[in-house]
Amino acid sequence: MTTATRSPIEASENPFALSHLDALEAESVHIFREVAGEFERPVILFSGGKDSIVMLHLALKAFAPAPVPFSLLHVDTGHNFPEVIEYRDRAVARHHLRLHVARVQDFIDDGRLRERPDGTRNPLQTVPLLDAIGSHRFDAVFGGGRRDEEKARAKERVFSLRDEFGAWDPRRQRPELWQLYNGRHAPGEHVRVFPLSNWTELDVWQYIAREGIELPEIYFAHEREVFLRGGMWLTAGEWGGAKDGETPETRLIRYRTVGDMSCTGAVDSDAATLDAVIAEIAVSRLTERGATRADDKMSEAAMEDRKREGYF
Repeated sequence: MTTATRSPIEASENPFALSHLDALEAESVHIFREVAGEFERPVILFSGGKDSIVMLHLALKAFAPAPVPFSLLHVDTGHNFPEVIEYRDRAVARHHLRLHVARVQDFIDDGRLRERPDGTRNPLQTVPLLDAIGSHRFDAVFGGGRRDEEKARAKERVFSLRDEFGAWDPRRQRPELWQLYNGRHAPGEHVRVFPLSNWTELDVWQYIAREGIELPEIYFAHEREVFLRGGMWLTAGEWGGAKDGETPETRLIRYRTVGDMSCTGAVDSDAATLDAVIAEIAVSRLTERGATRADDKMSEAAMEDRKREGYF
């Protein structure tokens, strides 16, 4: 039985046993240090969402008191929640980090991408991401993906090899026995690294509470004008808004995940504190992406397709 799954009785018999969250933290810190030792130009994907916030917090712990030896990268759709962008910029300034921003709008303006009829820009992130990886010669890219989020993510390795086009090939992925990670890659290839692979949404929230990590306020219950589309409460913005038959209304909501405003839905909630959010997540029967992300519902294999194209 692993340390992370020991019963309370076993843990009390061994005063040196790690708690569940301690074991997850230790694993993630180990992954960050492994990458620092194996790669030349790693980068952390940082959007200001809760998973990337926890990932940055773990990176700060992994190298303290020294600064984090990686820069940050955000693929900005231009349709992000203002509260999240404000948090992103505050975090970068607070920790004296370097942030690279790949803007989808720049690629639309110069003709490399075309706006979608539905206004959704999440599927357009792949080209700016791969362009940034290539131009900055990043050889390891940290992402906040977790295996509990979605079936395509459930089969992902911690070290995910990508070819020279950024694509994922399941036949080239390597075994990861005993937390031994193989970062070998050919020139032009890179590795996506997922330090939160074994975390759940509940783990993330419990860790946020334990560590006292600040989050954007939209993760907690607040009143917002929203409209119903495809079974999700969406917020109007530059991307568009309510159409005929869609009536805006003010509701008490919060967001379980954040992304492009056009495809990220809110959930009805009165959970205004960390304890209330944790209690709500503990009894939820839907994953956060399954409940609130329209981009994952475009097809049965939407996330799998994006992996093969080079995004996730």
